[in-house]
Parts: sequence; structure tokens; C-alpha cells
Amino acid sequence: MIHARRFALTGLALWLSACASGPETRTAPTPTGTSSTSGKSAPETAPEQKPQVDAAPAPRSLSGQEKDFTRAVEIARRGELSMAETALKALLEKSPKLAPAWTNLGIVQERQGRLPDAERSYRQALTLDPSLKAAWDCLVRLSARTGRAASLEAELRESLTKQDAVARRTALALSLVLQKKHAPAVAEARRALQADEQYVPAMQVLAQVYAREGKYELAAMVLGNALAIDAQDAATLNALGLVHLGLKERPQALERFRQAIALRPDFAEARNNLGTLLNEGEDYPAARVELESAVRAAPDFASAHLNLGNALRGEGDFARALAEYERVLQLQPDSKDLYFNLAILHLDLEPAGMDTLERLQKAKSHLAQYQARGGDDERTAQYVKDADKAIDRETRRRERERKEGLRKAAEAAAKPPESATPPDATKPPDTSVKPATTTAKPPDASVKPAAATAKPSDASARPASAIVRPAEAPK
Repeated sequence: MIHARRFALTGLALWLSACASGPETRTAPTPTGTSSTSGKSAPETAPEQKPQVDAAPAPRSLSGQEKDFTRAVEIARRGELSMAETALKALLEKSPKLAPAWTNLGIVQERQGRLPDAERSYRQALTLDPSLKAAWDCLVRLSARTGRAASLEAELRESLTKQDAVARRTALALSLVLQKKHAPAVAEARRALQADEQYVPAMQVLAQVYAREGKYELAAMVLGNALAIDAQDAATLNALGLVHLGLKERPQALERFRQAIALRPDFAEARNNLGTLLNEGEDYPAARVELESAVRAAPDFASAHLNLGNALRGEGDFARALAEYERVLQLQPDSKDLYFNLAILHLDLEPAGMDTLERLQKAKSHLAQYQARGGDDERTAQYVKDADKAIDRETRRRERERKEGLRKAAEAAAKPPESATPPDATKPPDTSVKPATTTAKPPDASVKPAAATAKPSDASARPASAIVRPAEAPK
């Protein structure tokens, strides 16, 4: 059964996966199967506050620092996080005031799941350089992900009463956005832009609010201004991609996501967005490549794992798709979209070794869990019917097989037992039972010879002479 969509330092260009301050990721997974029957997508979910790629500038003062910084960044980009942490700590032992190195150390620690260590590193970076955009972005998003956005908001408001600063005020605006406090977020972003009308992160926050409110043309205008100021800002390009999606301009969205990835290859958010669109277009191999890159860059990026599971499901890989969905369950146990996609996985694919009835019953159970968590996709009712029909067919098929087995067993029991001693094929025929000749009278010349009339398939009826040669056609 197949169901479709049932779904930056001048002269040294370095980057490490940090936190983008642009509009939120298109995190809602699009349930996709192995063929297309519907153009509708799954309902979108709330944005996930996930650390993303941003340029954490390399130090410029010493060539030795640049070399060490470059090495640490490249190691981290390969996913060798322990080695990257060691390299960054070695660099910081020699140069403890390098704020970008502290930011990247925090990013590595966050990827490793060591969130308290990551927060300490971000705060150390900001102590050294309060204007460091990447560190503010990472700290704000980490606070939101760990349920402490309100606490950070209060902290930022208090510090702003003592000293105003564009970067800190923009961080406050972002924190408000992530708490869905749109009106005060717009007010803070505008105040930041009054102090610095070319401050791109504040423009990105402002555009994010406009996009959330469906004001896509206004968001596009703001991001266009941001791009005119810095054409190499990957977060702006990714945000523009999301705006194009809101305007139903899919080709332009694809192009913007690809541009963002070209600038920062480990930009997990842009990779996830591109992979989602490729899933929707049923280009599952290409989607898998993008989404595998996304989860390498951000191992706890739940939406990317979910979309990767969808791509693997589209390729027919049940085991790997299930593993990705199970990872999402660990990261976001309350995700309703997870259960929708788990249901489609069990409806679409038939893995070897799994009982058919068990598979279908699991599909129905996952759909029930999706609905219990507030899932309201209009296709759910039809999928429940599909599961019920398939369960009924399988149940009736098994009942027919059971009855057929009983019938055959009864027939076998009704047959008389065969002779315990089979006839000896090597024993010559008993000529005394039916002699080859008779003395009663000579054979009638008008009667055909016995060898010509004996049936070749009935050896027990033949006289001895008939065994010597096969039956011949009558003359």
C-alpha cells in the first residue's frame, strides 16, 4: 500500500555551526511517501529554537591564532567534536580573550549535549565582546530551547536599563519572538534599528515577525534591504527562502536555500529547509543527502531527523526511517507529527520479518496517538479507514487459510490407511495369478494380441510379455 504525503573575517572565510538569527525554520515535516496522490502538506508546527550556522569571525591579530582557529573550525565541520573541543581549548589556553573561539567552543559543547557548559562559553564570549552577534544568537536560542527564555528576557531588560546596546536589544527582540510576543519584539527591533539603521540581525528579527503574521511582502522588503547591506549573510538568504515559500514561490525558495548552503555548508537550518522541499518534490535521494548533512551539523535537530526519516521512507528503507523517527521520539516525545509519519511508514512499507497484521495495527495505533495529541490533518480519517480495510482483508485471508488447513486435515484423516508393506518392485510378476496362455482354446485370430491392447500406464494389468516392450500403436 502506498500513500503519498500521508505528507566572517575579511580575508579569512571561516564558519562553524552557530546560531542564525533569521526567521524560524520550516520545521513542519511534510508527510511524504513513495508516490504522489496529493499535493497537500502536513500541518505546520511551532518553530524549533535550534542553534544554526552563523559566522563566528576568526581572530585577526596573529597568524598563529588564525591557523589554530582555522584548524579547530575545520575539525568541527567534519563532525569530530571531541577533537574540535580539544583544539579550541588549546587555543584559548594561549589566547583566553578570543571571544569567537569561546563562541565556537560553546557551539561544539551544545552539539555534544553539554548545555550548561555551552551557556558558560557563550557568556564568556559576550563578557569579552558584548557586540558579538553569534554569541547573543546562540545564548538566546539555547535559553528558549531549555525553557528559560523569560528569565533571559528579564536579564536583558535589566542590563539595558544600565547601558543601551544594539546587539543586546536585538537579542531581547529575538527572545521575545521565540516566546511569540510579536508586538514587543517588533518594538525592540525597531529601537535597535533607530540606533543603527543597517544592523542586519535586527532586520532579520523584524522580518521574522512579519513572516509569522503572514505579511510576506513586507518581510521580503526588509530582507531585501538586509541583503543589500550584506549579500553574503546566509541567515538572510535562508529567511528569504522561507518568505518565498509563504508567497508560494517554490523555485525561488529552493534557490535561496541553496545560496545559503553555498555560503555556509554546515548551515543545518538551510539544509533542513532544502531537504523538506526536495521531499515534497519526491526527490528522496537528494533530500536524504541534505538532511544527513543537517543532522551531522546539529545532531539534536529534531525536525531534520524527522524529515530525514521521511526521505528514507520515500526510498523504501523501513529500518533506517524507523531509526530516525525513534531519534525524534527521544528529542521531542510530544511531537504529534512524529506519530503521523510513523503511521504512514507502517502503512506504506512491508519490512521483511514483520507480521502484516501487527504492522497494520501499529499504523492504526500511531494514527490514534496523532489525533490524541491534537493532530487534525484532514487525511487522517481516510488513513484510519485504509488501515481498517487492510486489517479486515488480512484477518479474512488468515481465516480462509485456517479453514482450508482444517479441511485438508479432515480429508487426510478420512482416507483408509495405505498398506504398511509396499509392493516389492524387484519381485517378478506372479504368473500363476494370470497366466500368459490358456489351454481352454487356441487364440482367436480375429482378436488383437494382448501387447497391443495393454495400457502403458497400467502395469498391474499387463501379462508378463507386455513388460518387455512398450505398447505399440495398433496396426
